[in-house]
Amino acid sequence: MEWAAYLDEYEKLVMRMTTPRVMIDNAGCANTTRVMIDSARKHGILLEAVQVLTDLNLSIKKAYISSDGRWFMDVFHVTDLNGNKLTDESVINYIEQSLGTIHDATSKCFDGLTALELTGTDRLGLLSEVFAVLSDLQCNVVESKVWTHRGRIAFLIYVKDCDSGSPIEDSQKIDRIELRLRNLLKGDNDIRSAKTSVSMAVTHTERRLHQMMFADRDYERSPITRTSSDRPIVAVQNCLERGYSVLNIQCKDRTKLLFDVVCTLTDMEYIVFHATVNTAGELAYLEFFIKHTDGTPISSEAEKQRVILCLQAAIQRRASEGVRLELCTADKRGLLADVTRTFRENGLNVTRAEISTTGDTAQNVFYVTDASGNPADSKIIESIRQKIGMSSLKVKELPLIYHQTTEKDEPTVGAGGAVLLSLGSLVWRNLYNLGLIRSFS
Repeated sequence: MEWAAYLDEYEKLVMRMTTPRVMIDNAGCANTTRVMIDSARKHGILLEAVQVLTDLNLSIKKAYISSDGRWFMDVFHVTDLNGNKLTDESVINYIEQSLGTIHDATSKCFDGLTALELTGTDRLGLLSEVFAVLSDLQCNVVESKVWTHRGRIAFLIYVKDCDSGSPIEDSQKIDRIELRLRNLLKGDNDIRSAKTSVSMAVTHTERRLHQMMFADRDYERSPITRTSSDRPIVAVQNCLERGYSVLNIQCKDRTKLLFDVVCTLTDMEYIVFHATVNTAGELAYLEFFIKHTDGTPISSEAEKQRVILCLQAAIQRRASEGVRLELCTADKRGLLADVTRTFRENGLNVTRAEISTTGDTAQNVFYVTDASGNPADSKIIESIRQKIGMSSLKVKELPLIYHQTTEKDEPTVGAGGAVLLSLGSLVWRNLYNLGLIRSFS
């Protein structure tokens, strides 16, 4: 065999070893679609895999994660938001293709757009003021996500020039945008912590929002409206004989929960070696065996408390408060400024927003409360709908994640005082669920 042929065979072997293998099974489970992936392990690959599933708004009902040694093997049991198995072949093909190329994964492309990152103190009407400033500066908001948590707010806004439709690259205009937005965010009380920046960012939008709020240290601030019963239960213990730290989380289940937790652990430079996820009713139970990227477990009480606070904050940032309003209408200059001004004039506070534009159509989602953080008055909402357009602005109930009876499985382990599973049994069970060993019982 010629040398070129040897190289060809070697390249094929390397490709087989490094290309993730993805299997999607709709027959093995009664109520969920099973997504299985195995691949060579690298830091961050778990986050990339979870990101693919959550970007499709899939609900992860169960998961078994094992990435010890040099190999990464996961099983995810997923449904759509209505609790149904995945039957759309285009969605299944997309999952297979995306998971099969996660080693080469890139973030959603925002070519031709300028990214604005803002953090500061939240206040009634701030969202309206920001969009009004951007409209005045001839910036067209194409896509944006806004989170609020514990009195803080983070914006990630993608804009282009209203007239040219091009990204904003003029340095003088960028300076004007930053100055006006920074002054707006500072207000009277936030001179030091208000931050603005302009970039051509390519980081995953929701991961970047987590990073922004983490940098803003929202996890150290006291809750404003939540009660202690809303706070996720997070327990941390060290499994010294194996060199792991063990995290147990119990909280209300929702979509993208696993992404928020794994995203935070990854950005805090922890590696997940083993994990299980279970849901029962409205609750989710998650267990992670983790180490630092240098191979050491959590080493101090201060670090342990910081991990607990950061995970609680990550889970609560996306927990939607208020009534969900969906706006679908023809896009036009100043639309967001007009709509959010109407919210402000009627005493509604936006706790979270998702702005997107498809062609000439604006598709926006707002979660609103009254000024005190309480449920908004239905009469006020109906009045706003009449002003904006009854057919354009619709009230949607908070999406209820479909909860099925958990398939017969191991007992669910809660956090905070629960008995931790032994590492040996966890690994054995994960290998069984991954299909790598058979049951001999």
